Amino acid sequence: MSPAIRNNAEWCDAVCRAHSRPGRFEHGLWLNPAPVPAFYPNAVTLTADGHEATLQALGHLRLPGRWGVKDSFATLDLSAHGFGLLFEARWMHLEPTAPVTAEKSGMAWRTVRTPEELEAWEAAWSGQPEGARVFPPALLQEEGVAFFWGGGESRPLAGGIASFASGVVGLSNTFRVAGAPAALDAELLARIRSRFPGQRVVGYERGEALEAWRALGFEAGGPLRVWLKEEG
Repeated sequence: MSPAIRNNAEWCDAVCRAHSRPGRFEHGLWLNPAPVPAFYPNAVTLTADGHEATLQALGHLRLPGRWGVKDSFATLDLSAHGFGLLFEARWMHLEPTAPVTAEKSGMAWRTVRTPEELEAWEAAWSGQPEGARVFPPALLQEEGVAFFWGGGESRPLAGGIASFASGVVGLSNTFRVAGAPAALDAELLARIRSRFPGQRVVGYERGEALEAWRALGFEAGGPLRVWLKEEG
């Protein structure tokens, strides 16, 4: 199993635990039979085979409305099972020895420490100051998880999440507000490397975002797909 895939599943589970709705690892899957936070799946495939067992396990998830499956190897076709393809992306990784250079933005970086800072961080990430929280304060106590805040006093201009699990650092939920300098992306990576020295950084992206991270030294890996269950 790819460490990046396992890391991502561990992160999904950490977010769900913070909402008091943990998932479980079984039969080559991470599964969560409860409603999960926005943008998170109810299932993540951990192996590229065992399609029949996967389909059987998904069939036991009796969830209302729309819910997602992260097909980590892009090997499933769920269109005949009531799912629509939400998007395709590629895994990516940055080796510990890969150089990352960029002009300095001159802006300060810090790690989110308090519930109030986390609320401001999430508002900047989502662009919506109101609404249901995706990242509860319990995540600030999760070992190996760090929320990075770049620039701005009361609200960050850039940020991201790093989560260490399965021997790699998962990079997710990165953002830069409109007008913020692109140098903040490289500075975010520098902060992550300082917090988790000597570790490989992994994640997934698509389109222009993938190309932007590749320009900073990430290498693209295999494909993944996210499927969304149709309502009805």
